Amino acid sequence: MQVNSEPTTRNDPRAPAPEAAPRTRGRTAVVRHQLTEADAEKAAALRKMKALALALLVAMAVVFVVAFALQDEYPWLQYVRAAAEGGMVGALADWFAVTALFKYPMGIRIPHTAIIPRRKDQIGASLGEFVETNFLSEQVVQEKLASVNIARRAGEWLATPAGADRVAKEGAAVIRGAFRVLNDDDVQAVIEGMVRKHLLTPPWGPPLGRLAERIFHDGHHHALVDLLVDRAADWVDDNHETVSRLVSDRSPTWVPQFVDGLVGDKVYVEILKFVRAVQADPNHQVRRQIDTYLGDLARDLQHDPVMIARAEGIKAQVLGDPEVRELASRTWDTVKSALLGAVDDPDSDLTIKFKAAVRDFGSRLVTDPELAGKVNAWIGDAAGYLVRTYRSDIAGVITDTVARWDAEETSRKIELQVGRDLQYIRINGTVVGSLAGLAIFSVAHLVFG
Repeated sequence: MQVNSEPTTRNDPRAPAPEAAPRTRGRTAVVRHQLTEADAEKAAALRKMKALALALLVAMAVVFVVAFALQDEYPWLQYVRAAAEGGMVGALADWFAVTALFKYPMGIRIPHTAIIPRRKDQIGASLGEFVETNFLSEQVVQEKLASVNIARRAGEWLATPAGADRVAKEGAAVIRGAFRVLNDDDVQAVIEGMVRKHLLTPPWGPPLGRLAERIFHDGHHHALVDLLVDRAADWVDDNHETVSRLVSDRSPTWVPQFVDGLVGDKVYVEILKFVRAVQADPNHQVRRQIDTYLGDLARDLQHDPVMIARAEGIKAQVLGDPEVRELASRTWDTVKSALLGAVDDPDSDLTIKFKAAVRDFGSRLVTDPELAGKVNAWIGDAAGYLVRTYRSDIAGVITDTVARWDAEETSRKIELQVGRDLQYIRINGTVVGSLAGLAIFSVAHLVFG
């Protein structure tokens, strides 16, 4: 009599079983998996335990036969016979109980046997419901995260060079992947749209006028005026012949040449005196007139429709459609090239500063309890939201996965995981049955003689 069937791998216990094609039951595809090397080792250990349990049953049977045959000649063998009889009963009963979990005992379709193959889907649903109720609880998850102190552990890891390098490496991979996914034309269109919306659509006149008015009111333009006056003075000082020639070229032809020279020298000297006076006097009339002109220009840019329209016309000339498209294209190409070059170079300034920032953040998580508390609170809230919102979907993965498993393979897989320990039930049943049989017979013999 075969007490329990052996695993399906017969020739080589370590040889993986051929992978069968998925079968379908109704609308659910039943998936079969290859037997791994670890499963093969567990199968070999399971066979050894089955052989040991069967050997004990056979030993009890042999002892029972010998004791039963000789008990009349040797009365003390009655106790041995009773112990062996109880051991056989216990061994058979526990063999039946263990076997009934995974298959029909001896192939006979006894009710309430082959529990795992027949009720695989219900077991999966119950397991999913159990996990959802007892593990995917918002309170349980948040309490567990609070006890772990993720922020401190993450900070200790981030503060190390290895942690910062890993974060930088993964961040670089994310950036490269994002650039591969993004379409250049689409990104350029987005940039162009943002430029038009935030740069071209709003009128330039009023904001430029307000900015200029603030600058002129604070006197920041005086440095530029000083620079222009200094350059003008230097030019006049270095171009005496140019000024004289300009005077002589515009003089009537009947004026003698020496007179042109005298007039040119006089004009040059007066121009130089004027420029030097403007250069030396911060309150010169010319400077005040420049301040007045600039102030009027700033106000006109804000309130004068004509000046505002002129500013808009200049804007349209400078930034037309081709220029905007070219600006968007150059901006994206520059950003893309700069980022890709920086993330690919471990010695780039961006990479070095990013690693330093990661290590600094990790150190702060370790040394700043307030920051660590905030991070732990954010993580707990995020985990609580995910569990609260998607707990049924997460638990459904277990139910759906078990539903796709093949019933026989599921039974075999579970048996490989726990079957070796279940064989101890058979062994214990044999021992306990023997002791129980011996105790029952002894008590009956004492009572009834």
